[in-house]
Amino acid sequence: MTEEITTDPVLGRLADAVLIPPFAGREAPEWIHAALRGGLAGVTLFGPNVQDRKQLSALTASLRGAALEPVIAIDEEGGDVTRISHETGSDYPGNAALGAIDDVALTQSVYAALGSDLAALGVNLDLAPAVDVNTAADNPVIGTRAFGSDPELVARHAAAAVAGLQSAGVAACAKHFPGHGSTTADSHLVVATVDVPLRVLRARDLPPFEAAIAAGVRAIMPSHLRVPELTGELPASLSRRALTDLLRGELGFTGVIVSDGLEMRAVSDRYGIPEAAVQAVIAGTDLLCLGRDQDQLSFLAVKTALIEAVRSGRLPGDRLADAAARVAELRAWMAARADGQQHRHQPDGLARGAVADKDGHHLIGLAAARRALSVDGSLPLTLDNPLVVQFEPPPNLAVGTVPWGLRPWVTDNSYREISTSTPQAELPGLVARLLADANGRSLVVVVRDAHRHPVAAEAVSRIVAARPDAIVLEMGLPAWRPAAGRYVASYGAAYSSSRAAAEMLGLTAR
Repeated sequence: MTEEITTDPVLGRLADAVLIPPFAGREAPEWIHAALRGGLAGVTLFGPNVQDRKQLSALTASLRGAALEPVIAIDEEGGDVTRISHETGSDYPGNAALGAIDDVALTQSVYAALGSDLAALGVNLDLAPAVDVNTAADNPVIGTRAFGSDPELVARHAAAAVAGLQSAGVAACAKHFPGHGSTTADSHLVVATVDVPLRVLRARDLPPFEAAIAAGVRAIMPSHLRVPELTGELPASLSRRALTDLLRGELGFTGVIVSDGLEMRAVSDRYGIPEAAVQAVIAGTDLLCLGRDQDQLSFLAVKTALIEAVRSGRLPGDRLADAAARVAELRAWMAARADGQQHRHQPDGLARGAVADKDGHHLIGLAAARRALSVDGSLPLTLDNPLVVQFEPPPNLAVGTVPWGLRPWVTDNSYREISTSTPQAELPGLVARLLADANGRSLVVVVRDAHRHPVAAEAVSRIVAARPDAIVLEMGLPAWRPAAGRYVASYGAAYSSSRAAAEMLGLTAR
């Protein structure tokens, strides 16, 4: 039955035209090449697909060899969320750092440089920027991915980010509509809820999306969260009222609506991936992202579900055709930009004209990260044989496991890594040992979102009570700080932010 359905020549091609599945490995398998030749819209790349720039450039070239300007999407926000630099950390500070600087020209320049990087690597759709207004300090999934908590600030930087990316010929995708910034739940795991009146949503969460639309953003990604007054029991990603009535009708968005990963438990637990895909397209989604760990069988199951839904009348054929037409229009835009951009898709994956250091790190990102640093209290001119204590939180599902912090700039005997999962009962002894190790030495304590990790906050409080000369470096949101100590905030943990902090502390000269 499945084989009969998926070989329907008309519906099969329409279903393919709205799908960007993932695949395992650093070379595209033959089923991806065959699907691209048959009309598949494109693919979504993730960290496991990326070894280095040369390999990624070769991979995207092979994908283009199978189809004319397929969608090649990646989740590259800069800052904490990076796929192309997942083994080193991003050269570009994230949105919180850019929002803290509040220089829209700089934001546009940083995103233009990021876009040039992606274009040189053969990527043409960046699933960024995040334009959520982060009003919940303990938000477990947005945090430093947001430009800030003020709607007007986020809106102006959202427009700048879109303009920067798209000036490089890479389509931007503003997310997570209608706004994930006020939640305290992670939609990777559950359906998050924004239980506010629509007037609050319009005043607080929608202005950045309106600004992105006014800036010509080519794509918008809805979130798997409920807004009861708008979506009822459905997440926005599956709600016609959210996508068709509000986003398209009221806000006037005419570009491509791209789903967030359909494997996320907020929708997959309740509906399953194929059914969630059908409901998303019915609601108004045009392009379906299946998530990192899905495979050919998942792709075929979604394709089959779309075809069956059209045949049964649940999914109007015109709706699927409209989605395919919007994706085709996006691909035509991409093709036109590829023809007009000299830096597009370089064999070595290096953007032409980029200003980088001897190790290939882009200097505009470092310059921005330096500007984002804030200091409370006077720092010593030099550190005396410093001991760096870094508190390591569990990985965020959106971020994954990416190197961060000051480890590259200190020796083994000058570095201690402590898990924030350490039992609180063990803290007195742990802190006593750390203080003994730091006796006669400068002490630097590195945390990341200490306000979300009680073990880190308590340990830091104990440390600075005994050592008020200690320097506390916060590399997440600076929502909490100890009562004493010198305090530095980087507004993110990208490589550029880590290096800028290491420079400020004099560690890079060692």
